[in-house]
Amino acid sequence: MSLRILTVDDSRTIRDMLKLALIQEGFEVAQAVDGEHGLEVLDDCAPEVIITDINMPNMDGFSFIEGVRASEKWRGVPILVLTTESDPEKKKRAKQAGATGWIIKPFNAAKLVDAVRRVAA
Repeated sequence: MSLRILTVDDSRTIRDMLKLALIQEGFEVAQAVDGEHGLEVLDDCAPEVIITDINMPNMDGFSFIEGVRASEKWRGVPILVLTTESDPEKKKRAKQAGATGWIIKPFNAAKLVDAVRRVAA
């Protein structure tokens, strides 16, 4: 059975790159355009790993992570932050919100897939 991944990013290019990298590894991919949309599709896609950006309109990644963690059902799902941000304070804030890991854009597809497999294990 393949892993179900939810990607949350306002950039169509990044969503397309993520989908391509993940589908090539046999993963199922659901996508959302911002944190608000991510919370809306969460129950329908039932992800086993979530990959989210931080800087997005409507609801940023921090609020999205907090929203996911507020639900008992999704509290244990690993969340990888994929962002251009490298500020230690933002990393700390994401960790406090409930993020599992942090990956800097632009991403290496092989390393991303490896990180997904590691957090899903």
